[in-house]
Amino acid sequence: MNDLTLKSQFFKAFPALAHAPFRWFWCGQIISVIGTWTQNIGQAWLVLELTNSPFLLGLVSAMQFLPMLLLSLHAGAWIDRISKRHIIILTQTILMILAFALALLVGTGLIRYWMLLILALILGVANTVDVPARQSFVIELAGREDLTNAIALNSAIFNGGRIVGPAIAGIIMGAWGPMWCFIINGISFIGVIGILRFLPSIPQKTKSVSKQGKVWPEIKEGLSYIHKTPTILLCIALLGFMSAIAMNTNVLVPILAKMKLNQQALGYGLLMSAMGFGALVGALTVAVRSGSKPRWGTLYTGATGLAVSSILLGLQSNYGAAVIMLVFMGWSMITFSASVNSMIQLTVADEFRGRVMSVYSLVFGGMTPFGSLYAGTLAHIWGAGVTFIVSGILSLLFLVGIGFQLKRHKGELR
Repeated sequence: MNDLTLKSQFFKAFPALAHAPFRWFWCGQIISVIGTWTQNIGQAWLVLELTNSPFLLGLVSAMQFLPMLLLSLHAGAWIDRISKRHIIILTQTILMILAFALALLVGTGLIRYWMLLILALILGVANTVDVPARQSFVIELAGREDLTNAIALNSAIFNGGRIVGPAIAGIIMGAWGPMWCFIINGISFIGVIGILRFLPSIPQKTKSVSKQGKVWPEIKEGLSYIHKTPTILLCIALLGFMSAIAMNTNVLVPILAKMKLNQQALGYGLLMSAMGFGALVGALTVAVRSGSKPRWGTLYTGATGLAVSSILLGLQSNYGAAVIMLVFMGWSMITFSASVNSMIQLTVADEFRGRVMSVYSLVFGGMTPFGSLYAGTLAHIWGAGVTFIVSGILSLLFLVGIGFQLKRHKGELR
């Protein structure tokens, strides 16, 4: 088999990578995502070292996502007005500065818990704009026809980073402490910012709204559009609940690792890598199958698997069994979330894309403050294991209710 045939088969499996702008952006994101996961793990462990409190760890996570809850709708309206490339360059630069600032504070020994709260809040503001801007930017890079494949490939690097980043973080923290986790993340942004500045010219594929007028009418128009579109409305409702109740792994896994499984930093990092491995398998599966439209059955299977794996993980006291459950949880989580993202993006009209994806970010990340406080409080009272079990049961009950709604709106769904 010659190189031309191999290349043809590769692009047939991953057609989004045939688009040069998307390919460059995607390659830059690989390094950046690894850095981001390295910092996430380092920050969670640093909070536990400073406070030894599950509740205070949950509070940091809540502060990081609080801006999404408060500002996402405004961010979406502005994203529909301004060049997404310029927005992303700005937000990625801010995130880089924050990573280096955190490294400096840890390295000099000046870091205090209240400083982590402030940095988490600023990071949350940047992410409130960055996440929906990047989500909306994908269709400009890869086109509508290859959008599902592009979303799945983005999920693949996010979860590939979830494998590599925590493993790197665990090794680095065990050897030199968390400061180098933050330095690595800061460096990882440099390549992405450079690529964004020199990306090939991108044809305008989306219709922009007028740059004149007030923001609130545009926000209301976007919310009305979601309300009148059952596919998007049900996807967002399901995503919001699962984000708040079943996706609190950043809070619960470090608590489970340290307080129930008696692991140190490396053991915790490997647990997160196991979940990342399962998620990567799920993302690649979605990418290869992207020739067919996302289906409710696939989405529902992922959500159910997430609920069941949460219950099973909560029952474990053995490290090896916990690793296996986290692999299954990772596969379920990405199968669900990638299916939701694809279904929304293939349904939404282009002129509403920024506003709809800001609502997507609102329910995906904006519910995290509630989820983090919920998970941190329950884990403080009952432990991480019981919290995982309760979360899984609540998720299954909610899925039953969504199932009835799917039957009710069957003729209106895409």
